[in-house]
Amino acid sequence: MSFLRPQAKAAIWRWREVLVGLAAMVFGVWLVAGPGLLLAIPGYAAIIAGGGLIWLGYQRGRFRGPDGGTGAVQVDEGQITYFGPLTGGSVALRDMDRLSLERQMFPAHWRLDQSGQPPLFIPVNAEGSEALFDAFAVLPGIRTERMLFELRKTRHDPVLIWERPPERPAHMLLH
Repeated sequence: MSFLRPQAKAAIWRWREVLVGLAAMVFGVWLVAGPGLLLAIPGYAAIIAGGGLIWLGYQRGRFRGPDGGTGAVQVDEGQITYFGPLTGGSVALRDMDRLSLERQMFPAHWRLDQSGQPPLFIPVNAEGSEALFDAFAVLPGIRTERMLFELRKTRHDPVLIWERPPERPAHMLLH
């Protein structure tokens, strides 16, 4: 028997890092305001750690969406693998050239391009897609806030989120 509705449980699970960060900050404030100076230093550390956890949890909570999409995503040692009912595949993060959000499909899909391979399309609500946030965060030069902003837009045009910079200098000509 559960005391929470499924929607409330899903909301708590979506924002779990924020709630833990708030608890850490409250505990830190209690330590600072409490017994004396002996516990003030760990209290300030708990407040700072809680603030960092709230900031990270807020970003992850914005990235997470409703589950129930088709297929499953697995991220393992820099390899993103998608197991779908009709398609699937894998892309190595170090070999990835482009990340875009294809919003013409319903639901929207992440498009991962790797040279020499067909693009991999992953629904934003696939099972395990919350692991993609950490995988995308290690891409060099990615703007996480822009990615989160584009994810919440309701327009139906594709948008390029990240592209690997060319390996040649910008002033060097091809021919």
